[in-house]
Parts: sequence; C-alpha cells; structure tokens
Amino acid sequence: MSLRHNPLYRRARLVASSHRTQRADTFLAFTLAAIAGALNAGGFLFFGHYTSHMTGYMSQIADQIVLENFMFALQGVAAVVLFIAGATTSAFIINWAKHNRPKQRFSLPLGLQGVLLMVFAASDGIGLPDTPARMFGLALLCFVMGLQNATITKISGAVIRTTHVTGVVTDIGIELGRGLYGASHANTSARINKPKLRILSGIVAMFLLGGITGALGYSLIGNWFSLPMAGVLLILALLPNLHRSSRLSTENQRG
Repeated sequence: MSLRHNPLYRRARLVASSHRTQRADTFLAFTLAAIAGALNAGGFLFFGHYTSHMTGYMSQIADQIVLENFMFALQGVAAVVLFIAGATTSAFIINWAKHNRPKQRFSLPLGLQGVLLMVFAASDGIGLPDTPARMFGLALLCFVMGLQNATITKISGAVIRTTHVTGVVTDIGIELGRGLYGASHANTSARINKPKLRILSGIVAMFLLGGITGALGYSLIGNWFSLPMAGVLLILALLPNLHRSSRLSTENQRG
C-alpha cells in the first residue's frame, strides 16, 4: 500500500486541511491539548508559572499591585499581553490566508507554533544568562499558548479550547447535569450529549497525559523536549501541502 493510500496518512493530512470534519477536529483537539499540557508542565518547572493560565496572571497582577510589588505585577501584564499577541497573530494569519491561501489557513498557524517550539528548544543551548533566558522562555511559551488557543478556537467555531480546562470541565458538568435531569424527568427533551461528553473528557485526559509526559520529559532533557512536539505540529501542517504537491505532480505527468 502506498503512503498516499494509507488510512492513517489520509486521516492525518486532513487534520490541518481547510476541509473540516468532526473526526479531524477531534484528533487535532486531542493533539493540541496534550501539547498544551506538556508546555504548561514545562513552564511551571522552568519558570514557576503555568503559561496558559491567564486567570492566574490577572489575579497575580491585582495582588502584586496591592502589595506594591510592581515588577511582579508587570511580569503578569507581560504574560497576558503576549498571550493576546499570540491569539492576534493566529487570527491575522487565518484571515490573511482565507483570502490569499485558503487551503493553508489552518496549517500556517500550526506550522508557526511548531517553528516557535523549535526556537524554544534551541534556546537551551544559546547560553543566555539565567534571568534573560527565563524571561525569553516565559514570553515565548505565553505567545505560543495564545497562538494555539486561538487557532483551535477558529478551527472549531469557538467550540473547543485546548490550553486550559476550566471551560472544558464546566461543559462536562453541564452535560452531566442535563443527563441527570433528563433521566429523572421522562417528559423533557434534556438529554446528555454523549459525543460531546466524550470529546470534552478526551481533551481533559489528553491535557493531563501531556502534563505528566511534559513534566517527565522537561525534567530529564530540558527545553529539547519541545522538539518532538514541534515535529508533530510541523508534520500536521505540511501533510496537506505535500498531498497537493503530489497530486499536482501526478496530474502533470498524466497530462
């Protein structure tokens, strides 16, 4: 069986394709949730902060202003601004590509995230002094988390978010509540949405699994543990383009 006709390859190349399916969205959500969990674990190990936890940063800003620790408050502001900058970049790329390269509007931000994770991995060997290295790493991860969260939000139509699980856990509770009410009231239309519950539960599980894997990986080999995740993202981003190139080459040969 050729690679082009391999079911796994065909499924993987659809993940970043402009043609969306529920299966592709689910696979991408699980993949990004695992990566987000790993990066959050790495961020805490290196910097003492969870790099996608914007609620925590907003609380930090408020607390540190009251305590007059303005440098720590400024650090929180910088993290929030960089997360927003990442989300802004994702939205800009997707909207630009929609009008200029519509087939690549989702693969481009995924590829950019992969490139930035390669930069984060390589920063371990630059030899920067400790404080600038920590600031650079924290800034880069906050930007990547904003980039990722906005990308999956745009892809899923604001249904799925992967860099934090507060909203996901809330949605799980809502579905369970609907199910409990529906089970006790036969004359109601309230029923648990089992496919949605499976997806939400899967996101939480993958985030946890990614966090465990990231904590182990980053503690053992440092920033270089980002390379496998960067590779996954780059492969997913490139597969649709490789498929199109192969198809065009085949058509030219036939012509």
